[in-house]
Amino acid sequence: MSRAFVDEDAASGRGEEVAPLKLPLPPGTRNFMTPEGVARQAAELRKLQLERRPALAAKAAAEPSPGPALRALGECDRRIAYLSRMQSLLEVVDPAVQRSDRVRFGAAVTVRQTPEGERRVRIVGVDEAEPGSGNVSWISPIAKSLMGARVGDTVRCELPAGPTRLKVLSIEYR
Repeated sequence: MSRAFVDEDAASGRGEEVAPLKLPLPPGTRNFMTPEGVARQAAELRKLQLERRPALAAKAAAEPSPGPALRALGECDRRIAYLSRMQSLLEVVDPAVQRSDRVRFGAAVTVRQTPEGERRVRIVGVDEAEPGSGNVSWISPIAKSLMGARVGDTVRCELPAGPTRLKVLSIEYR
């Protein structure tokens, strides 16, 4: 079709091209999460669907031309789609049931990392990760290095800052 017959105004009103959802999971894997993470994610999805999206849709409808509310609505829809997709891949892993002498999903692990000293990390789902508070994703380099280790083991870990060694001091499941 010739570009002469394309309605430029209609095309610009549709908004920007939206990239397909990219999930932070390795292909073919499940979305492992703790029960607490599942509850937080479900609450966020409900709030987006029942409160935020309707409010943004009303604001966007009141705008004389596509503006900030319409962009915010698009971002909200994208977040809803992401959370819905991640929930479709969900597998709840309760750390309290894990009970193992080895590091597994949900473990809170105290390690000694020289020269930094002791550090405590908890292995959680990708959407639960908050490295600053010690919650690391099960697909992170530190979690991958620790998986299967026992108290007393020393593992090698490839961090962005460079390789390091971690000695496992304790393993707890809550």
